[in-house]
Amino acid sequence: MHMSPTEVFLLAILIIFTGPYLVWRLGRTDYWAPLVVVQIIGGILLGPGVLGALMPDYYAFVFQPSTMAALNGIAWWAVMLFVWVAGLELDVTEAWRRRGETGVTAGLALGMPLVAGSLAALVMLHFPGWRGTAGAEWQVVLGIGMACAVTALPILVLLLEKLSILRSPLGQRVLRYASLDDIAIWGVLALILLDWERVTRQVGFLVGFAVATWAVRRLIRAIPENDRWYVGLIWLAACAFAADWSGLHFMVGAFLAGAVLDAHWFGEARMDRFRQTVLLAVMPVFFLSTGLKTQWGVGGLAVFAAAALLLVASVGGKLGGLALAGRILKWPKGEARTIGWLLQTKALIMIIFANILLDKQIITNETFTALLLMAVASTMLTIPMVAPMLRRDPGMAKRGF
Repeated sequence: MHMSPTEVFLLAILIIFTGPYLVWRLGRTDYWAPLVVVQIIGGILLGPGVLGALMPDYYAFVFQPSTMAALNGIAWWAVMLFVWVAGLELDVTEAWRRRGETGVTAGLALGMPLVAGSLAALVMLHFPGWRGTAGAEWQVVLGIGMACAVTALPILVLLLEKLSILRSPLGQRVLRYASLDDIAIWGVLALILLDWERVTRQVGFLVGFAVATWAVRRLIRAIPENDRWYVGLIWLAACAFAADWSGLHFMVGAFLAGAVLDAHWFGEARMDRFRQTVLLAVMPVFFLSTGLKTQWGVGGLAVFAAAALLLVASVGGKLGGLALAGRILKWPKGEARTIGWLLQTKALIMIIFANILLDKQIITNETFTALLLMAVASTMLTIPMVAPMLRRDPGMAKRGF
């Protein structure tokens, strides 16, 4: 059957939005797999490792090069918008006010899974197929370790809302810890991507970015709120372009573009609606493009074994780090374990992080697939583990530090 490129593109969009929604709604998966997780899993199932293997002709017909070019353009812009909002939502003021407690907790919550994940990466590198063609060993080890340590702040917000503790003292504490770790993630990514052949460009980008930030902040303060949104998007595109040109990744520029602006300039309620709109309308396309990068070339069992190893390192390291923080800071019994499970939410930010490593050929498609499976599994564990703890100790959510 002949279809025009437009018709094939719309067929792909129809599949992307219809399939995961029906599974989520009819399967009532919300407790253990929110819609965003179902969409990520849907992207994996629609990728070459599953649909491409089961129905290669249909896969080649729907996801032909012209369709993928259009979908990738949407996916790039969608994830840039999402990361920009994540940068906007960072609030380090409260973290600085409680810097002692926050620093100890955030440091251990990041450091222990980073070490555990790096050790897991060293085990993986004893076997072929995990290191990308452009990746040095230290980049692969640090990248995989950081992927095990990351907490996805936007997904954490969604799950805290679902548990009805977002505005509680416990919810705000968890957001503080995750915010500091979010900053560290992008700093480590910039280190991994540092290109000594283009270091002059990168230094130039940072200097130009600092000067431009001063000018943009003055401009945005002086204009109406509606104009701030439009100028903010221009600023986002400019920073992403400049970062990519310098040899960093456009996602680094997108995050920095949001992080240097103040969230209250854009209105909290309006920013919440904007984030939800991006998640609803365009991020599913990014999830599909992510799924299309999954590969099982070193053998399906090897990929699943690597994912299991990374999951143990990620979950064990995070829980161990929080247990140590709780002991040092003398938290009540059960609090460290609850916070440790809340900080397991890795989907989205970790997937974006791993996408960048894959784009730069630091890791292989198989490593990316193992990381993706680990991120989905750790995120799916969060609510089933935390909800019973909160039911057993309902006063926990009301305790601040």
